[in-house]
Amino acid sequence: MVSLAQTSTHQGQTEKQAKTKYTADAHQLTLEAASELTNRARAAAKSLNKDVSIAIVDASGQVIMLTRGNGVGPHNTEAARRKAYTSLSTKTPTLQLARNAKANADTENLANLPELLLLGGGCPIWYNGQIIGGIGVAGGGGPENDHNIAKAAAIEEAAILIH
Repeated sequence: MVSLAQTSTHQGQTEKQAKTKYTADAHQLTLEAASELTNRARAAAKSLNKDVSIAIVDASGQVIMLTRGNGVGPHNTEAARRKAYTSLSTKTPTLQLARNAKANADTENLANLPELLLLGGGCPIWYNGQIIGGIGVAGGGGPENDHNIAKAAAIEEAAILIH
């Protein structure tokens, strides 16, 4: 019996080690979180008297929510999606990425990748130090406004951060 107990413990440890080695726990944005992020960004835009397009993507880059404000140009909807995707993919706010790429000859070709959009307004979304999505804002009157609107969407009380 003692031998069986040791074998079970050893087998349990082996399974735990294999799980740790080959899998990882992942957090996912919910539709409710995407809706709240969108509402907070829209409120920040309204405080600037702007109506914007807002995109929220999950950790795999798939769109959870995509909204276009009244009277916002149709190109802004796609721009918002691409900004969200770019910030997720690069783990960098697109305003910072655009400035870095322009200043560095080694990275300026990032602008030529089809899905990336190096224009301010995209920010990664973080939870417990893990990237769980991206937000993109377009139509706010310039890259810095779009960036600030995106950052204002954070749900700090739920530890969903944007930086």
